Amino acid sequence: MIAGILRFLTGAQARWVGVNPVNADGSILQRVYFANHQSNLDAPVIWASLPPALRRRTRPVAARDYWDGDAVRRYISTRVLKAVLIERKKVTRSNNPLLVMEAAIRDGASLILFPEGGRMNDEDGKLGEFKPGIYHLAREFPDLQFVPVGLENLNRILPKGEFLPAPILAAVTFGWPLKLLPDEAKPDFLARCKLGIQMLRDKEAQDA
Repeated sequence: MIAGILRFLTGAQARWVGVNPVNADGSILQRVYFANHQSNLDAPVIWASLPPALRRRTRPVAARDYWDGDAVRRYISTRVLKAVLIERKKVTRSNNPLLVMEAAIRDGASLILFPEGGRMNDEDGKLGEFKPGIYHLAREFPDLQFVPVGLENLNRILPKGEFLPAPILAAVTFGWPLKLLPDEAKPDFLARCKLGIQMLRDKEAQDA
């Protein structure tokens, strides 16, 4: 029900251009869906755009300091999204975000991840630098697919500082999956990840 409400409020349409949601035989692959971060709606809308079978096995990675900030956000993150809440301000060896994400993957979950690490002001059309966490996950789980996700208009639907969404149609585009290549260096993998999102953004601009 909540997924349907999110799709209704944002008008979000899922476009699977580089990969299918499930295999031809209906089986589900474990994946990491990664996107640029523009709005607090990003993770919930990507989650809501997935078919129900995928949605049940996919957990957004989200900042504990924001989503644990009040009872409403806490309920949405833990009871609805079943988010993997990570520490981003007081990181210690015991609460290392990588350990929490790795545990979720080993438990069979797919993840929704934002490699920039926070909301970015991308009015200039440029992506922020990707943090190395996505590379470490790819190295730890070499068979895992990493699927870039392009987000269109979510920063206009819920601008920073606003609480109620504006009625603007959004799009969630799932691109071509990546895997870490043998002996691929961290900068090269991060560059390929950024390129995967940039290609989707360029395609959206051409189609507009």
